[in-house]
Amino acid sequence: MTSLDLTFAALADPTRRAILTRLTQGSETVTRLAEPFSISLPAVSKHLRVLERAGLIERERQGRTQRCRLVAVPLYDAAQWIGSYARFWELHFAELAKALAQDPAAHRD
Repeated sequence: MTSLDLTFAALADPTRRAILTRLTQGSETVTRLAEPFSISLPAVSKHLRVLERAGLIERERQGRTQRCRLVAVPLYDAAQWIGSYARFWELHFAELAKALAQDPAAHRD
């Protein structure tokens, strides 16, 4: 599985996306990350392992406490990949607009 595959697989889950959103505000403990979710701490830890495997977070142990921080590089890579398709659609919409502008009467209901 490529790093892009791992990124999109990690982003496929709303809980993991919410965790990443919280980490945009700064590093946080696992316990604090788990607070807003109605799932167990072990379930949150599983989500964190998926994010860590995708390279989207790093965990640091401080005594008995684990802190997580966001690693944005994989998100940038995913945005670049999506951006290539945005250019594709912009080109196709421009071609459609050009075709409609050439003969607007042919496209009326």
